[in-house]
Amino acid sequence: MNQSAMIRPDWTPATIALMVLGFVVFWPLGLAMLAYILFGEKLKTFKKDANDTVDGMCSHFKRNGRRSNWTHNRTGNVAFDDWREAELARLDEERRKLDEMREEFDTYVRELRRAKDQEEFDRFMRDRKNGSSGPIVEAH
Repeated sequence: MNQSAMIRPDWTPATIALMVLGFVVFWPLGLAMLAYILFGEKLKTFKKDANDTVDGMCSHFKRNGRRSNWTHNRTGNVAFDDWREAELARLDEERRKLDEMREEFDTYVRELRRAKDQEEFDRFMRDRKNGSSGPIVEAH
């Protein structure tokens, strides 16, 4: 977040003034400003977590083959409806392929991390066996 902004979730003169003004004008506005000052930095994380949760639920429904009724409504134009169904089927296939690729990538990254962890552990055990105490970390 841009730290030079006047109205940021922090105790700046501008945010304090807005909070006091909010309490004077209409107390929920002041309370909202206080909440923004205290929890504003967490809003970005909250939004990302909420979006990831909803995306996960939606992909779960699509994977199970359940689609909402609005995707099957007919317009009355047979050519358009046929084209639309074909496009939706193509998009579903693309989504399935992308989901498979993501799962493969997640597995690949997990295995890379495991290999790296194993390598670091093996190096530690070799150093320990050879009598070396390993890297020295100084506390400041």
